[in-house]
Amino acid sequence: MTTAGDIMHRGAQWIPAHETLDRAAQLMRDLNVGALPISDENERMCGIVTDRDIVVRCVAMGHDPAKITCAEMAQGTPRWIEADADVSDVLREMEDHQIRRLPVIENKRLVGMISEADLARYLSDDQMAEWTERVYA
Repeated sequence: MTTAGDIMHRGAQWIPAHETLDRAAQLMRDLNVGALPISDENERMCGIVTDRDIVVRCVAMGHDPAKITCAEMAQGTPRWIEADADVSDVLREMEDHQIRRLPVIENKRLVGMISEADLARYLSDDQMAEWTERVYA
């Protein structure tokens, strides 16, 4: 059985909810990623901030990313999956919620992230096309 832990990108990092969006952008640049899980004071996931969120929901709206916190950007219920979950559960979670990045948790701690690129390395071309159709529909 292939698990979420087998296909995830290891080394994902939180950004604390109190950090500003400009700091999130800097961390994304340094880590070469497009999304960061947001953690509360107890290191529990309370959301995800993406590079698109920063551009479209902050900068393009005339807001200063140095004055907006990640907590203010967090929306909805964050989705995640356990590291030992089967890859079919990963696909279902991403498809059901039409999300392109999925944090992976082990023992209540962030251990990785699954993105489209991770799926592309694992799935066949047909499986990837089917997943893409469902997520982007």
